[in-house]
Amino acid sequence: MKINSKNDIIDYFKEGFKEKLFIGVENEKFLIDNSTGKRINYKQTLDVLNFLKTFGWTEVKEKENLIGLSLNGKSITLEPGNQIELAGGLCKNIHEVCLESYNFQDQLNEACEKYNLKTISIGHDPSTKTSDVPSNPKERYEIMTSEMPKNGSLSLNMMYQTAGTQINLDYESENDFKKKFKLISYLTPLSVALFANSPIAQGKKTGFLSYRSKVWQNTSRGGLPKIFLEDMDFEKYADFALNYPLLFIYRDNKYLKANGKSFKDLLSELDMKDFELHLSTIFTELRLKKYIEIRSLDACEWDCHCAGPAFFTGLIYGNLDKALEIINTWNINDVMTAYLDAPKKGLNTEIGNKKILEWAKLFNALSKEGLEKRNILNTKNNNEAVFLKNINKMLEEGKTKADLTLENI
Repeated sequence: MKINSKNDIIDYFKEGFKEKLFIGVENEKFLIDNSTGKRINYKQTLDVLNFLKTFGWTEVKEKENLIGLSLNGKSITLEPGNQIELAGGLCKNIHEVCLESYNFQDQLNEACEKYNLKTISIGHDPSTKTSDVPSNPKERYEIMTSEMPKNGSLSLNMMYQTAGTQINLDYESENDFKKKFKLISYLTPLSVALFANSPIAQGKKTGFLSYRSKVWQNTSRGGLPKIFLEDMDFEKYADFALNYPLLFIYRDNKYLKANGKSFKDLLSELDMKDFELHLSTIFTELRLKKYIEIRSLDACEWDCHCAGPAFFTGLIYGNLDKALEIINTWNINDVMTAYLDAPKKGLNTEIGNKKILEWAKLFNALSKEGLEKRNILNTKNNNEAVFLKNINKMLEEGKTKADLTLENI
């Protein structure tokens, strides 16, 4: 579809309006060769992908290269350093989200057993040098590898060394979007702190609890733009995206450099497919497509994997207005300062003279209340609040996954 004006882009975002609200979760994992202790290369990745086909997954290729799998609305994709990502389907509740992830991990475990590998779910590779990480032949990564470091000192580190959990949530209307986007933006420092799980890199303490978040703050096209805290609407986001530099364009089965041009600069030559590709290369802590993506959580193992999606679902779908009442008292500059401090200070980061630990207790209680109001039960008669157990424990002890890792070194 050709784009004739900004209104076409605004209409694109309006196509995201939903009556029934779903949850989508994407999570990344590192795969390690047990015999060498090193990250797996592309050939080993192909072994894993081909094994997973026995569970019904079908191939996704780029030219002659296998670069992923798909099944019933779900996909398995490869990140630049062969991190495996599961992009889940549309789930109605956290029980479905967790079951989907559990089933995939079970399949991945079988592949790992066959090929003597193991998975690690953590925000940053704790041992490998960036220069030693194997790559894969996905063509877009070649341009990213050359272009991204020009505007972000840790961009390659982001591409090859980090793994996160992404939560995708729907909106009912533009006003609903505005409220949800504002809350998620303001909670970014809390999200970074609470889900910190990457204190080690190249076998050494980094001085950060979420080194992944520090990396993303120093990544081209990343971070938390201040405009996101200023009552975002569809037109503002359309302007933001139109004026954002293009990373590349796709023509005749090739990715081509955009040479610093913005989407607006080339608007007459581009269409909505180009715009969708462009949106996927904006690497901010949250972003808008036809849903809102939350991108500020470190990856973590099974004991906490479902906690992040549950926490945000309880707030965004279950207790939005009460949560907004709290953040509406916060100062934008305090939030931005906290965002920069959170990777290092974690739960001790302050917003409005109160530590994030105390704010997190308030929001966790609101999330629990929201999940209980949803009252969606599993076969054991538990509602979705059961998945907050990991967060409850962290807040009781005042220790994140990263804090516990450092204690055990």
